[in-house]
Amino acid sequence: MKPIPIGVRLESLGLEFRAALNEAARLGVGGVQLDAVGPLSPEALSQSGRRTIAAMLRNTNLQLTAIGCPLRRTLEVAENLEPRLEHLRKVMSLAYELGPRLVLVVAGQVPENEDTPEARRLREALTDLGRFGDRIGTTLALETGLEAGPVLARYLASFDSGSLAANLDPANLLLHGFDPFEAMQALRERLVHCHARDCRKGSVSRAAREVPLGAGDIDWLQFVETLREIEYRGWLVVEREEGDNRRADVASGVAFLRRVVGG
Repeated sequence: MKPIPIGVRLESLGLEFRAALNEAARLGVGGVQLDAVGPLSPEALSQSGRRTIAAMLRNTNLQLTAIGCPLRRTLEVAENLEPRLEHLRKVMSLAYELGPRLVLVVAGQVPENEDTPEARRLREALTDLGRFGDRIGTTLALETGLEAGPVLARYLASFDSGSLAANLDPANLLLHGFDPFEAMQALRERLVHCHARDCRKGSVSRAAREVPLGAGDIDWLQFVETLREIEYRGWLVVEREEGDNRRADVASGVAFLRRVVGG
């Protein structure tokens, strides 16, 4: 069976873009996720800058796995919502232009009550973005973790769009008390991208926290086998959000994951 391809999130390396690409290439991964922030935001990137990014990716033999779109506020918040939506549309267009045709976002928690103003705003925003994605050919993948996987799966199924999907973050799910394996099964039809990130569950004496890949409570052998079982076809991208030496943690995480995946 073909190994699941491994990538890294460039932001986790703590380097400027060119140096981060070179480090990813040195690690021997096949793909990278970049975040559309600062000089890599669509508002800052000229056409020349976009061509330069594409050339740098070719020169390092790296593919873009996805473009992340961090937001200061989620999509149910009314304040400055339209500028956030316009920024997301620009990031989706950038993702189409640069190749992955996939954008990752923390959109907001699936509402328990659909009749609140916040719930209606979230639904209207995602409906708009889903239609935009259908039109230009870019998928918007919602980050997991704010609700159980089956809840997110049912919510995504309620939209008449093929451009709304899920990005699985097992650590984010576990940190919030949800089962990542249940989420994988529930989201199998909508799962287009996956982060490799680990954590330790909380206890009476300690809080839940992110840890380096392989040092936490996620069974990665079972995780990879489940990805194969559900016939996942996307990337497995190493991510590290915390820690004093994230670059070293990413490097060891890539080596660990390569042993588990077998590639």
